[in-house]
Amino acid sequence: ALAERDRTDLCSWRESLLRPHFLFFFHWRDVRASGLVLGCSLFLLLSLLSCSIISVLSYSSLGLLSLTLSFRTYRGVLQAIQKSDEGHPFKRYLAQDVFLSKDVVQRHSDMVLSRINGALKELRRLFLVEDLIDSLKFAAFLWVLTYIGAWFNGLTLLILGLIGAFSGPIVYERHQVMLTAVVLWIQAKVPGAKKKSE
Repeated sequence: ALAERDRTDLCSWRESLLRPHFLFFFHWRDVRASGLVLGCSLFLLLSLLSCSIISVLSYSSLGLLSLTLSFRTYRGVLQAIQKSDEGHPFKRYLAQDVFLSKDVVQRHSDMVLSRINGALKELRRLFLVEDLIDSLKFAAFLWVLTYIGAWFNGLTLLILGLIGAFSGPIVYERHQVMLTAVVLWIQAKVPGAKKKSE
């Protein structure tokens, strides 16, 4: 029953991750929004390559604050010249509720806790060699990771993953027929490459 609940939790987590509003950016349905998200993410990651996280956060916050201060001052001067009383330019955003409800925090913390517990159970199973084959596969995976770690650092892998996440769906949409044919060819040639029926 516990394994079934963990499987259900994993499926609900995947569904929440793959909701259309999240995938909207990766499929480039709105080029401006996708470009903005990709550009800001790449800028943040490239900045972290050369500066510490404290410097990146403080400079980014300072840049945002200078933009909002400049806009507020500009709108104040414009209102004084036009003798209008439009009020605070960010009034709409100041009125929005930005607090997290206890239900939302509880739901997400329960989800994170179940993921951590599942990962700890799996690591215990692998490190204490409950199943010899799975532990050997895990050892091979860790060995491959040592080579990947020697070639790349973590931020480089994040940058490559981000570029892959934004370019992968577009490449797949444009070359779907060819990629499907290659996958079917691999499944026909390699034994065990087909999905196992449960």
